[in-house]
Amino acid sequence: MLILLDIDGVLVPANSWKKPEFMEDGFSVFNFKSVQALQKILLETNASVLLTTSHKTKYNVSQWRDLLSLRGIKPITIQSLKSNSLHTTRKDEILFWYNTEHTPGEDFVIIDDDKMLNGLPPDIKNKLVLTSPSVGLTDELADEAISILKRTPLPA
Repeated sequence: MLILLDIDGVLVPANSWKKPEFMEDGFSVFNFKSVQALQKILLETNASVLLTTSHKTKYNVSQWRDLLSLRGIKPITIQSLKSNSLHTTRKDEILFWYNTEHTPGEDFVIIDDDKMLNGLPPDIKNKLVLTSPSVGLTDELADEAISILKRTPLPA
């Protein structure tokens, strides 16, 4: 199982009225409730994380592991999408990953705030959990992500 994870608008809500806070490592402080929601997904699914964030190339995997761990997120494995040297959209990056690197049959969920991802083909879009950029990942959206990963319907 794999979580394609964005950071800004998912773990770091984008609130223009609020000055961003940074930790000693120079990266943003994550929203506590969003971290709890992501940890819930990780604990219930044992999913790995594939970073799709625009920050993905700023750090190597070991540095990402430390950065996430310092913020309370401890996935089993961490990977990142390849560098976006062609400056394509997130949608195009995910499509490229899906068509070239995704293992058929591997369950995945995309957690992102990019509304352009609504333009993904239906078989990929049905794996999308779209967050509100100003709120980030919530407990309810975590339940949706777990349902997608486990292929189980949400309770009515």
